[in-house]
Amino acid sequence: MTLAQLIKQKLYEREVFKLRRHPITFLPHILLLLVLAAIPVGLYYFFAANFPGLLTGQISYPALLILGIIYYLAIWEFFFTEFVSYYLDLWIITNDRLIGIEQEALFARTVAELDLYKIQDITSEVKGIFPTIFNFGNVFIQTAAEEGRFHLKNVPDPHNLRRKIMDLAEEDRKYHVKTGDGAI
Repeated sequence: MTLAQLIKQKLYEREVFKLRRHPITFLPHILLLLVLAAIPVGLYYFFAANFPGLLTGQISYPALLILGIIYYLAIWEFFFTEFVSYYLDLWIITNDRLIGIEQEALFARTVAELDLYKIQDITSEVKGIFPTIFNFGNVFIQTAAEEGRFHLKNVPDPHNLRRKIMDLAEEDRKYHVKTGDGAI
């Protein structure tokens, strides 16, 4: 499914930003994959030194090999699922609305839209050492509507993004007042 199938762009609408989570936020998943992948290698050397018969037996060696393959497939599937979630989480900000596409699981996606003129409050936060060093954080967008808060997670330069979204929201309010479509 392409992006054009998920959202229908209005005639006067133009894309201003396309955002994903900061790349550094995926680093813990890569490190976890490397640690989990090293465990069977360490176990192999442990068994080779202490129980060499396990690695040469007609039944034990194929059984351990099958367990190792299943283990590596499981961690690869975990990593792949996390990568798909990371890569397919997307926020598109246009001059008229904010569209959030969130990949919740391998086969589950949520698409949410928010008209910029409905924004009442935007909060940006950067908490922690790594977010401060690499300049990423969260942006919370509050509206009066039922959906409440829109959450942009771990986006690059959240304070600057907050200011730019507020400017776009103000422009959109002026547009809706000028066209008289009853937005305000």
